[in-house]
Amino acid sequence: MAKDKYPVTPAIRLLKQQGVAFEPHLYPYEERGGTRVSAAALGVEEHAVIKTLVMEDDLKQPLIILMHGDREVSTRELARQTGRKSISPCKPEVADRHSGYQVGGTSPFATRKVLPVYVEQSILQLPRIYINGGKRGFLVSLAPAELVRLLQPTPVQVAQAP
Repeated sequence: MAKDKYPVTPAIRLLKQQGVAFEPHLYPYEERGGTRVSAAALGVEEHAVIKTLVMEDDLKQPLIILMHGDREVSTRELARQTGRKSISPCKPEVADRHSGYQVGGTSPFATRKVLPVYVEQSILQLPRIYINGGKRGFLVSLAPAELVRLLQPTPVQVAQAP
């Protein structure tokens, strides 16, 4: 597929509007394949593929946490670092409603509702990250500094081995 033939999602419109230098990457989406499949398809380390996870706190307030593909989120530690009683993953249909994207294709850019965004601190040290472009089977690569510029995420340290 040609470089200029990729989905134009709300995320892509925002990236273009904000002048973000990014590269689109299409790959064959696999149900429940996760970042392992996308990393293998693109020939990159799974650590550089970033998951966009929609979660909610004890008051049902949604938030996004960005995490390395090869790590899990310690929800207990995330709750502690963000001053909440508890945090848990949203059900897929709830996550879809909050983000405006389908689970498996959730981008942190141009979400339906403005959600607080948290990022695993070590992601910001990577030279380049691969993050969902707003559709299943579609990632964009960009510099972490662009993520910071657009989303102004709060850095946290909540990664744990799977």
